[in-house]
This record gives sequence, structure tokens and C-alpha cells, in this order.
Amino acid sequence: MTRDIRLHRWTDLDVKIIEVDGRMSYRDPHTGESAEFDYATWTSPLVSPGFAATQIIPSWIARTPPGTWVQVDLRFTTAAGTTTGWYVLGRWAEDGSTIRRTTVPDQKDTDARVGDDTVFCADGHEASAWQMRVLLLRRAGSGLTPVLHSAGAVASRVPARAAGTPAGVALGSRPPSESGAESAPDSAGSAPDVAPASASRPALALGRVLPVPQFSQRVHRHQNPEWNGGGGTWCSPTSVSMAAAYWGCPPDPADYAWVTNDDPWVNEAAGRTYDHAFKGCGNWAFNTAYAGRLGLDGFVTRLRSLGEVEQFIAAGIPLVLSVSYRAGQVPGADYDTNGHLLMVAGFTATGDPVVNDPAADDNAAVRKVFGRAELEAAWLNASGGVVYVIRPPHRPLPAPPAQANW
Repeated sequence: MTRDIRLHRWTDLDVKIIEVDGRMSYRDPHTGESAEFDYATWTSPLVSPGFAATQIIPSWIARTPPGTWVQVDLRFTTAAGTTTGWYVLGRWAEDGSTIRRTTVPDQKDTDARVGDDTVFCADGHEASAWQMRVLLLRRAGSGLTPVLHSAGAVASRVPARAAGTPAGVALGSRPPSESGAESAPDSAGSAPDVAPASASRPALALGRVLPVPQFSQRVHRHQNPEWNGGGGTWCSPTSVSMAAAYWGCPPDPADYAWVTNDDPWVNEAAGRTYDHAFKGCGNWAFNTAYAGRLGLDGFVTRLRSLGEVEQFIAAGIPLVLSVSYRAGQVPGADYDTNGHLLMVAGFTATGDPVVNDPAADDNAAVRKVFGRAELEAAWLNASGGVVYVIRPPHRPLPAPPAQANW
């Protein structure tokens, strides 16, 4: 289990381009087009989590009108006291009119490697401190500006491999697919085993179920196949769309007027979370960043147990969890997945999680009850306890623990 977790965020930043720091040429690897951009830079202080971190996951909220975008970078200080170079964790834009939203593949050196949305520190090069940098970019000579509202990262000390997880699947790593029931086999040939686990003791949210609207990813099968084959793989944007619907923050109707089917919010979210390098809609930070377009605050963190999830449910905040399991290993889940996102909407009177699972044949079948111990193990062993926290900016969070992970 991942126990050492610390999140640090800077909120209410409202950073804009006031003075230009420089100009850069960017050739979009997904379109081949080149353009000049003026940029300004926001750099965070150095943050020490208080332990040697093995993984760091950044997230941010930024508004990027057409003609603007942001680049999110991260570096860290190793336990030996050396400072790494800057790793690019995302080139983000709300739409595709200026650049294609993308991560940067093949970033690896002696200190770390970047796996899409996560920095994995090399053995012996764990992070004693980390720092973020956000470049705010606009077309050269224009008066436009993106706005950075918040930024931060969660640092964790994650065990290298969980009991019951196949060789080659590191605990807390990004699963090879985020697709739910339609996911392809992973490198070991199937979804990771769920290790035996003792469930956390139910406490705060017994019998409380939040009225989260139900959206199915499967009803969007074969729609917009340019985004990782269509809706069968859209568990992450479908879950984010359920969060948006719960908070009453839909996308602008003009944004989804092009969609001709039911639940058009899901198609809209898929298009605005698609990572052109990862070739999927499951980039964790891209999904929480999309929530900012809807007027919501969103960030990625890790929790230690479903007991911590209960604190959010008690506060009226549903959470999106990153899980994986084999069919039958989690009571209530009848499919294999090597990487899936679903929403916990509440708990039964006996403490079992009530989930909105987008891997359902229709919207009515989305609401399910899963076994507590088994889901907890599937979540902690697959992603190290990754969650999306999405809520209105001033909705109070639960009181954080001493080693604050929210």
C-alpha cells in the first residue's frame, strides 16, 4: 500500500502573460505545422514532501483561448542532492485549433523516466524535493493570453511491485489502456491480479449515496473512432462528464452542437481530453484540466484507503478512481480490465462502495455495488490509489490528514 503521499497545490493563481519572457518556435509533431509563440513563465518554489518520493504526478487548471496553450514541466532534486533537467508533462490546450494536445514520449535519463502523466524516479535517484514550471504561450505578436488558475503535484513513495501483480506491471504505473471492458491484454497477457487485502473499516459514509447522474461509455461504441477507437475506451471522460453533471456544470451547448447522439457531453469530453501521443483519453492530468473549462476545480492525487474516500463522500464530493482487475475478482464487476476509471458515488449501509461504472451497456446499468475489500485492493494495487478530485472551486474539502494528500 502507498502510505507516503503528499500533495502540494497553488490555487487562485490567475497568472497571465503580462510581460513576455521570450519567443520560441514550435513544430507540432501531430500536424507538422510550425509557428512562433511568445511566452511567459511561472515557476513554483521547491517543495519537499518529507520523504524520498518514487513517483510525482502533476495536475493543473488553465484556460487557453484559441491561439494560446500551456506547457507543464517538472524537475526534482535527487536524494544525492543533484537536480534533474526539466521533464515535459504536457502541452495542453482546450481545443485543437492552435496545437494538438500532447504528452512527450521517450523522456528517460539516469534520474527518471516519464510515463505519460507520471514521473517515475530511478532506483537510487528518488526525489527529496520537486519543482513545477508552466510556460504560458500565445501566437507571436498577439495580445492573447492563457490564464493559469492552479497547479500542483502529488509525490508518493510507491512500492515497486504489489503482491499478486504480474511481473512487468509496476504498482502505481499507468495501465496500458484506460478502456474498461474493451481493454486489450496487458504485457502479461491479462489484467493484473487483485492481491488479497483487508478492507478498511467503514466509518463516515455508511448508507450515503450521492445523486450522481449515470453515463455509459458503451453506448458511444464506434462513435468518433479517431479518439482511440470510439466510446468503448472513454471511461475517463465519461466519468468526468458524470462529475460535471453532478455539479450542474455542463459544457456550453455550442461546444457539443456537432454531436448528434444522446449524452453529447461524453463525446465533447473525449475530444478535449484526447492525448495525441498517448493516443487515448485516459491521461489523468488532461482529464482534471478539462474540468477547468467547465468552471470546476480538478486535481489528481492518491488516497490511502476507501476510508479516505468516505471522507469525500461525507463531504458531498464523489471521486473518480483508477482501477484494474480480472472478471470475478471484484464482486459486481463481470469484465476484465487492465486500466479503468469509475466513480464512487457512495456506500451501502454495510460499507460496500456504490459506483457509477461507465463500463455498462446502457445508462440505467451504470449504478452498481462492488465488494469493498476487493475494489480497494484493485484500486491500490493498480494505480497506487489514484483519484480525480473534481468540485466547484470553493466547495470545502474534508480536513486533510497530517501528511496532507488533498
